[in-house]
Amino acid sequence: MGKTEGNNSVLVLNAGSSSIKFAIFTADLTETLSGIAANIGGASFLTIAGETATYPFIDHKSGLSAVLAALKNHGYDIKTLKAAAHRVVHGGSKLTAPVRITPDVRSEIYDCTPLAPLHNPHNLAAIDALNQITPNLPQFASFDTSFHATNPHVATRYAIPRMMETKGIRRYGFHGLSYASLVTHLPEISGEKLPSRLLAFHLGNGASLCAIHNGQSVATTMGYSPLDGLTMGTRSGGIDANAVLRLVEDNGLERTKAILNHESGLLGLSGGKSDMRNLMLDPSADSAFAIEHFCYWSLRHAGSLIAAMEGLDAIAFTGGIGENALGVRARILRGLEWLGVRMNPDANHRNDVRLHAESSTVKAWVIPAKEEQMIAADALTLMGDA
Repeated sequence: MGKTEGNNSVLVLNAGSSSIKFAIFTADLTETLSGIAANIGGASFLTIAGETATYPFIDHKSGLSAVLAALKNHGYDIKTLKAAAHRVVHGGSKLTAPVRITPDVRSEIYDCTPLAPLHNPHNLAAIDALNQITPNLPQFASFDTSFHATNPHVATRYAIPRMMETKGIRRYGFHGLSYASLVTHLPEISGEKLPSRLLAFHLGNGASLCAIHNGQSVATTMGYSPLDGLTMGTRSGGIDANAVLRLVEDNGLERTKAILNHESGLLGLSGGKSDMRNLMLDPSADSAFAIEHFCYWSLRHAGSLIAAMEGLDAIAFTGGIGENALGVRARILRGLEWLGVRMNPDANHRNDVRLHAESSTVKAWVIPAKEEQMIAADALTLMGDA
């Protein structure tokens, strides 16, 4: 790899609660290298270019240091790259579009920390670490919440007193980078213009739905936090607020946080399995019930979002479950047959990108998630190179 090629490349960092995903993109959005520092604080490891090695990552700083060293070994010195671009989970009500990171932007991201305490601090740690190493490197941020900034006020406002709303207690929605990528790539994959009324299923360990009307989000299932909405891998999804208060009374605040975020969802329903692949291989009644719960509540919420758009023209699946779990897709599409959805079973079994039969009045697609590429595209656009 020559230095010139490195100079034209953008590093994308996606720092999660216990991992750092990374990828290198050229100016034409070709991914040339990718990997992940995973299980930070536990049995951690680093995978790059398909090769994995164990590392003692005690925190995100040590994980990032190893990532940068590995990138340098593969010919990408951080000091010679064109830019770095970050996924930031929460931009609050002010950061509603991709931005170049300035001291003021950094302060605003920090101010959003109470809204995403498991994510924004790690996003900031990566930003600060790169700034210390190479302060002249342009850094950019794309926000998981910004795609939903087009939701109408009636969709984002909780029915609580205004004094609470001004403290940031409102619906924000998440998985926005995934949905933005889907809107970009669906026309390329389908060869057709973007459907006017599109219901997007981002199904993975975290899961949500989004009603996309004429390319804009008008409703989504996640709310103030990523805990609301669908049954997820370890998150409860929607739960009555008084039930939460009861859990706090019985277990205390911190224990209740752990129950709802890390011990519920598919894990809690099945008695120990949060991965959809393992659940589908397990013949037990508990695993079958967990899968049905996931599909049932996906359909329940689908009906709500279809109503928000006043109809439906197309469905798109993305995320690890959406792209790979044939049985889950089939169950959801069968549950929407009353709308005129007709699945092609062979296409679903082959994992084709087109799932609908010729007789279907609603089209159905599978769109691979490309969040990192979307982040790179945002940064290059801001730099005037895309």
